[in-house]
Amino acid sequence: MRHHLFPDDLVTAQEAWTHTYEELARPHPTDITTLRRRLIHLSVKVYFHPFWTRHAEPSAGRADLLHHVRAGQRDREEAAA
Repeated sequence: MRHHLFPDDLVTAQEAWTHTYEELARPHPTDITTLRRRLIHLSVKVYFHPFWTRHAEPSAGRADLLHHVRAGQRDREEAAA
């Protein structure tokens, strides 16, 4: 597994993207248009972040970022339980 030191703003944007996606996936989400617009905005913010221009394999890095964010969410959920 690759280890990257992701910038805080990139991690924050990916966390917000994941949260927004989960909100849209719930049954009967409220304000669907706003959630979709936010998801598009966050997708652009994550996909075109300057961090990716400095790495040879941005696709693998994006997968690592998503894994990092999901692991952090699981850790926070376990700590809260």
